[in-house]
Amino acid sequence: MSLRNPASHPRTNQSISIGTFTFESGEVLSDVELAYERYGPTNAPVILVCHALTGNQLAVGSRDERGWWAGLIGEDCPIDTNRYQVITFNVLGGCHGSTGPASVNPDTGKPYRQTFPKVTIRDMVHAQYEALQHLGITHVHAIAGGSLGGMQTYEWGLLYPDFMKKLFILAATPYLSDYGIAFNHIGARAIKSDPHFLNGDYHSNEDLRGFEIARMTGMVTYRSSTLFEKRFDRSYNTDTSYEIQSYLDYHGDKIKERFDANSYLYLLEAMNNHDIGRGRNGWAQAAKQYKAEVHTFSFEHDLLYPEALIQPFSTFCKKGKHHHIPTDYGHDGFLVEFDRWGKWVEDQLI
Repeated sequence: MSLRNPASHPRTNQSISIGTFTFESGEVLSDVELAYERYGPTNAPVILVCHALTGNQLAVGSRDERGWWAGLIGEDCPIDTNRYQVITFNVLGGCHGSTGPASVNPDTGKPYRQTFPKVTIRDMVHAQYEALQHLGITHVHAIAGGSLGGMQTYEWGLLYPDFMKKLFILAATPYLSDYGIAFNHIGARAIKSDPHFLNGDYHSNEDLRGFEIARMTGMVTYRSSTLFEKRFDRSYNTDTSYEIQSYLDYHGDKIKERFDANSYLYLLEAMNNHDIGRGRNGWAQAAKQYKAEVHTFSFEHDLLYPEALIQPFSTFCKKGKHHHIPTDYGHDGFLVEFDRWGKWVEDQLI
C-alpha cells in the first residue's frame, strides 16, 4: 500500500547535534554535528542511504539541486518514497555541514584542518547511529550505499546487526585492496606535495593544483576504458587538446569548488583503512556474523572494486545474495543506469 498524503512527504535538509563523540583513536570532540537529508512519509519505514567519497547528504535533492541518487530514490522509483522515508547523512569528516577538518574548533576559534581526529569508517557509522537515536529512530528497514557508502553499509551490519533487516552494498569490497590504496596514495601525494598545501593550512582550495590532479586520477578509475573510447574516440576540442583531457581538466577544476581538500584526504585515509576483518579474525569470519539480508552488487569493468572480491564475500553470509551488472561505466555504474539494476533493489526491499 502506498502512502500518498502530500502532507506526509516533507523534505528536511538540516543538521543535528549528537553532542560529545569519541573516535576509535580515543580522541574526543565535545560537539559534533551531522548534516542530513530526510525525504518521504515520516510514518513510513526508514531506509538509510550512505554516500560515496565526494558525495553528500543530498541523495534525493530538490527541483533546484538534483540529488546523486535521484531517479533511484523518489516517488514511484525503485526506492519508492511513497512507501519509504529516506535519510542520508553527510559523513563525519565531511565538508557539507557535518563536523570535519573545515569546521571551527571551538577551543581555538580556527578550523581544525589537519588537527582533526583521524576518522574511520566505523567512526562514521557510530556517529550516524547516534544521530538516528537523536531523531527518535531505533530501527531501519534497510541501509544502502555505494563505494565509500558501501564500506559504511558493510560496517553497519556488523556494528549494529539488529538495527536493520536488509543491507544493499554496491561497488564496494569487504576491504580496500592494495590497488585501491595505491590510487588513493597517488591522489593524496599530489595534494600534499602542492606548495600551496602548507601542511593543510592552505588559503583556498582554488590554489591547489595538486587537488585537481588527485581528482583526475580518481576519475580515471571511476569509469572504464571502454566507456572512454566510446565517448571520446580521440576527439579534439576547439583549443586543440583532446576531449578526454578537457573532461579531466573540467572535473579537476570543479572539485575545488565543492569539496575541501583536507576532508578529501581524511576520507581517502578512512577508505584505505577499511577492512571488515580488522579485529574480527579476517573478513571471511566477519561475513558469517551478519544477521541482516546482505545484497551485494558488482559492476563490470570496476577496477577498484571487482566482482572477484565482492562475490566470494556474499557466499559466507548466512543470507547473502550477489548481483553482477554488465555495464561500460565501471565503478560509476552505481550512480547511473538504474534501469539495469534498480528493479532488483526494488524487488529485494519488499
